[in-house]
Amino acid sequence: MKICVISFDFWGYDQYIVENLRSKNIDAHHIKIGDVTHSNFSERATNAVSKIFLNKNLKTEKRQRFVTDSLAQLGHQDQILVMNPDTFDLSTLQEIRKYTDRLITYLYDSLDRVPVDKEKINLFDKIFSFDIADIQKYGFEKLTNYIYMPNCRSENATPEMDLFYITSYDNKRVEFIKLLTKRLLELQLKFQIIVIGKKGWKHQLRNAFIKIPENLHIIFSIKKIDHKKLPEYYKNSRALLDLTRENQYGLSFRVFEAMALKKKIITDNESIKSYDFYNPQNILVLNETCSNLDKSFFESPYEKVPEEIYYKYTLEHWTNKVFGLNKKT
Repeated sequence: MKICVISFDFWGYDQYIVENLRSKNIDAHHIKIGDVTHSNFSERATNAVSKIFLNKNLKTEKRQRFVTDSLAQLGHQDQILVMNPDTFDLSTLQEIRKYTDRLITYLYDSLDRVPVDKEKINLFDKIFSFDIADIQKYGFEKLTNYIYMPNCRSENATPEMDLFYITSYDNKRVEFIKLLTKRLLELQLKFQIIVIGKKGWKHQLRNAFIKIPENLHIIFSIKKIDHKKLPEYYKNSRALLDLTRENQYGLSFRVFEAMALKKKIITDNESIKSYDFYNPQNILVLNETCSNLDKSFFESPYEKVPEEIYYKYTLEHWTNKVFGLNKKT
């Protein structure tokens, strides 16, 4: 069987899908458009002028050509999975459609946050989404993100921190962090928060916390941390924090990373209570004032998720479901 995954893959998660498929002896390939950039100053300058005066992004066009050229080399695929089709022009998706009998997409974002034209949606044979609101509104098939790392908690580890959080800059999240940090200080809990923004945002990020004491252990950065290094940060904390974006109702990868590492999770996402792995011993859903956050949550032991439930959120199960492969025996 030949399967191709096409994605931007900004955070590097999609490669795990390809690796899992190859472990099943499937001829799997990954067309990663995030690797396609302008190779020199001249190309970057030309693209800047094109965007300003012609309203054309030459880098986007270069990435679209990369996809179609790659498929021309790979040939016909039994299945093609396109992650977040908003990344692609309609004409590119129509060309991709010609190379497979089964075209699938998985929506990492809600359509409220990242709209996708109906013409694009109609090209797909199957649409999976992690967002509950979109599933109910459009009839997409529900599928969460997945556990991509092995169950790897060291039982002898003694975390130095109570709570760790890393996030990209988002107004909604920043406002909630300001509220939460006050509660954490009141409880004298140890924590670290890393906020990552684009160039020029560092001053803006610091201003957002201007009224917060300097000793909050909040790090502002413009440098992205490789997700492969995140487990080292996570292992040093008793619990992980996960805050939603505007119009987000699905579960982020953070929830599944916590499950793999047997770490508690603190979140503002009420929808997590509807999942079969929800356990108030392991998961705390914050109220609007964070007043329900208490030291006792960090002091009580983590309760292991039953194996039959845990398996449903593994990458093994995810690939089986998306591509219609043999189920676990």
